[in-house]
Amino acid sequence: MPLDRNATSLPVHVDTEVGKTIVDTGLATQAEVEYCREQQKQSSDPNQRSLADLLVENGFITPNQAKRIGRRVEESQKSQIPGYHLISKVGKGAMASVYKARQISLDRIVAIKVLPRRMGDSKEFVERFYYEGKAAAKLSHNNIVQAIDVGSTADGIHYFVMEFIEGRTLYDIMQPPPVGEGRNFGEAEALDIMIQMADALAHAHQRGLIHRDVKPKNIILTPEGVAKLTDLGLARAMADTNVAESEAGRAYGTPYYISPEQIRGDVDIDFRADIYSLGATMYHLTTGRPPFEADSPTAVMHKHLKTPLKPPDHINTALSAGVGEIIEVAMAKNREDRYARTEDMLEDLRAVRAGQAPIHARRTVDLDALRQIEETGKTVDIAPTPDPALNLWKQPMFMVLVGAAAVSMVINLVLLVVLLVSRK
Repeated sequence: MPLDRNATSLPVHVDTEVGKTIVDTGLATQAEVEYCREQQKQSSDPNQRSLADLLVENGFITPNQAKRIGRRVEESQKSQIPGYHLISKVGKGAMASVYKARQISLDRIVAIKVLPRRMGDSKEFVERFYYEGKAAAKLSHNNIVQAIDVGSTADGIHYFVMEFIEGRTLYDIMQPPPVGEGRNFGEAEALDIMIQMADALAHAHQRGLIHRDVKPKNIILTPEGVAKLTDLGLARAMADTNVAESEAGRAYGTPYYISPEQIRGDVDIDFRADIYSLGATMYHLTTGRPPFEADSPTAVMHKHLKTPLKPPDHINTALSAGVGEIIEVAMAKNREDRYARTEDMLEDLRAVRAGQAPIHARRTVDLDALRQIEETGKTVDIAPTPDPALNLWKQPMFMVLVGAAAVSMVINLVLLVVLLVSRK
């Protein structure tokens, strides 16, 4: 019996997109959609029932789901982003919304970040939005979300198309239920993620880019355990002195993970700012808390500047010494005391993951210890060493030599006397 077309029917010409959207959103499987397509083909009047009708009739989706999918597809077809069909909104932040979409030309799923219209009136926001897309396009790494396209529509919608990643951010995973899983990461898993992130950052740094906002919320973990660095909205070329000078004195970053030099608004920010933030992220993953906490963002940032870091293994006593050494070197307040290269941190992470001691972090810690010894040694009272000559008379061998010399002198005197007498 045909369904009431007013209840669930959709225009037949959108059936293809309806089927794809239903599969993409997980309401039905590809096999179930194909089964209904075959029914549609075998019908004496193929136009009589839409794909949505048949999916409802077979119990694969509900009438309400069919209506929602229909509205979504129709809205997508009215979308002002040519070449893409929006499927669903997957995220929303203060700066942009992110949609799951289908790229029509290549029939693939992508993510589209859309700048809100109210932001489109700000030249600064628009320029930063495009800078993110261009920065991401310069990078090609398995652990960095790949850029696909960036542009704007005729009516002023700015969009950035990128690789779509199935997974959740580390921040969401650590959030308590029902939002997240409410879990910390064990040492091995945390090291695996940090190795991937250090490798990704080394790739970016080699190309002259610094991320400036490394944090759990900007790292997506797939079900297969692949970590992806995303959101290059604050990325900057290290050699771009014009941008650096225009930002002087302003703090760009996230308070819980920001480096001291970013807080001060230093002009010459370099790759070591990312190393600090990666260390802070590692601290959070392995201890379950950010390195510094306070009642306000300003107070947190002040702690980054002045408060000594509590060793992570004092919070999580199950951590190995190597993990603590890596974090403490990465989060040194003076960037000169951090890793000299991102590749050095990567090498240490791999060594500790293999059960070995970190090379570069331990060397840095040892040099610091030597410097401390050198400084404190200047004020240590050292007992004077006794003069060895004062103790010679107590040595048996010395007494034998003295006796032999005395006998020799007596014999020589006797011989001299005999010689003198004989001459007379």
